[in-house]
Amino acid sequence: MTLARILVVDDEPGYLKLLRYNLESKGYDVITASGGQEALSLAARERLDLIILDLRLRDLDGYEVCRRVREFSFVPIVMVTARGEERDKVRGLRLGADDYITKPFGADELLARVEAVLRRGRLSVAELRPVIKTGDIIIDSSRHKVSKGGQELKLTPTEFRLLHCLAVNVGKVVVQEDLQEKVWGPEYREYYEGLRVFIRRLRQKIEQDPDHPARIVTVPGVGYMLTAPPEGPV
Repeated sequence: MTLARILVVDDEPGYLKLLRYNLESKGYDVITASGGQEALSLAARERLDLIILDLRLRDLDGYEVCRRVREFSFVPIVMVTARGEERDKVRGLRLGADDYITKPFGADELLARVEAVLRRGRLSVAELRPVIKTGDIIIDSSRHKVSKGGQELKLTPTEFRLLHCLAVNVGKVVVQEDLQEKVWGPEYREYYEGLRVFIRRLRQKIEQDPDHPARIVTVPGVGYMLTAPPEGPV
């Protein structure tokens, strides 16, 4: 049985072949692209469950591919970066990527990362509260929909899980390590930079003034809290 359909984008033939072999050996349906323009074309017309995207492409870099994909799709994206390039990871996450893996990497690390990202995308109503309403924000897990003030918000699966976790604990501080484990998985308990980027992305979508957040507040050295909205007049 095919587990998921994955688009792998890399302009190094050796890596492309290796990635395809490792993923197909575990039952994934894999299609490949060796350039950014080809990747965008495939992403627009194919049903995909995941994109593995190298940032260093010759015709159109991975940042631009990620940005353009996010204009029409919220398919999970795993960036492939060079070792030690922390700024590349942060920039990619801010543009809408869901995770990253660093070259060189082994088959076990690749497969674990892929499964973790796909697991976050498989939203289960059984594990999520069906509907949460806090102020003008409504989270509908059964339809994977979030609205604010009657306007639908476009959230990636990871952003959705993060907001849901905060909303379940509205008015309470959620320790950052707990957030990381509940949203990303136990292997991400030290995913501090990634968590900060995703909090920033959520603030851009739900705050009136993201630079001075009132709904998602930081409790320095502890974690984050979704504040309870003020009660209106009776």
